[in-house]
Amino acid sequence: MPTITKRQQKILELLEDVEQPCSGKDAIKALKKVATETSKFDETLECHMRLGVEVKHADQQVRSTVVLPAGTGKKVRIAVVAKGEKIKEAEAAGADFAGAEDLVEKIQGGFFDFDKLVATPDAMGLLGKLGKVLGPKGLMPNPKAGTVTFDIKGAINELKAGRVEFRADKQGMVHVPLGKMNFTEDALMKNFAALADAVIKAKPSAAKGTYLKSVYLSSTMGPGIKIDSKQLPMEIKEYIG
Repeated sequence: MPTITKRQQKILELLEDVEQPCSGKDAIKALKKVATETSKFDETLECHMRLGVEVKHADQQVRSTVVLPAGTGKKVRIAVVAKGEKIKEAEAAGADFAGAEDLVEKIQGGFFDFDKLVATPDAMGLLGKLGKVLGPKGLMPNPKAGTVTFDIKGAINELKAGRVEFRADKQGMVHVPLGKMNFTEDALMKNFAALADAVIKAKPSAAKGTYLKSVYLSSTMGPGIKIDSKQLPMEIKEYIG
């Protein structure tokens, strides 16, 4: 019979009065308490959704972005591949790295000291040979993710402000980090409401039946708490209007 650790026992005690499914607000309050009393580092709040879509069908894929109002709590390093004046625009907007062929060659040589890669449409041809390298790392710029654009300044500002991408995987699951557990409950709830609103709005017209199959919030090392998806519309309205 598996042995329950002291930490697991403590978590069970802390969640004793939490009835599931519950509201996002109650889940965040409980997870913050668990993280504060059982974790030795600043964990991240995570959202996990199972959607009622068949992603093998092109018209049921779910992929978009959302700007989290309170940010992610993580410094985002941005590299930009562009041409001409757009390189100077990227540098002025706060890009950590910017260039054309020179930056592409650097990446080809194993340089990956960045979290997001943005490219202008006319520079995408330069990245063609890096598809097998950037793809597996989730770094290949994509119009749907807002990382292929001539609006370099806007893209950089949004990424640094907390724009995250969400995408349903082969099982119809969406996994998104929502900020650090040392954020206030209100800040985390605003981020969760923004994500939930964006995912709901991204529902494919071809998807039938229940769209939000299940929604869970958890912390990095903490338990998952089931959210009452029926309450989500009300919480979204309360926190983001």
